[in-house]
Amino acid sequence: MAYQNGAQAYRKNAALSASPVQLVVMLYDGALRFMEEGKRAMIAKDLETQNTKLQRAQKIVVELTSSLDFEKGGEISKNLFALYSFVIGELVEANIHDDPKRVENAMSTMSELREGWIEVEKQAKMNPSLLNPGLQNNAA
Repeated sequence: MAYQNGAQAYRKNAALSASPVQLVVMLYDGALRFMEEGKRAMIAKDLETQNTKLQRAQKIVVELTSSLDFEKGGEISKNLFALYSFVIGELVEANIHDDPKRVENAMSTMSELREGWIEVEKQAKMNPSLLNPGLQNNAA
């Protein structure tokens, strides 16, 4: 029990001190973790855990979807919306039909997107104005 409380405190502190991109990556990590746990439960024929874990993953992807800004994000937001919709559909179908392959499809898509966000974070660290174009470069 103490370990669980410590882990929750660590995650809460990490979220409070994370950049916006790091928060997105954390959401991807959570979704992927729940998908993996749901897949394991599916293979073990633990339907209750399977349902709970896959629904938690779906909720995270829905949260990612609801945070899209179609005005500022343009084509990228539209593409992410389509990919998130695919992931949600795969998770729903996987849960209904007990199909681990569909969970794997969702995990593959989310893993690739996560890697893209990691790259965004690396680029932002090298050039912070990429995430906030309003910043001025004060180099002389």
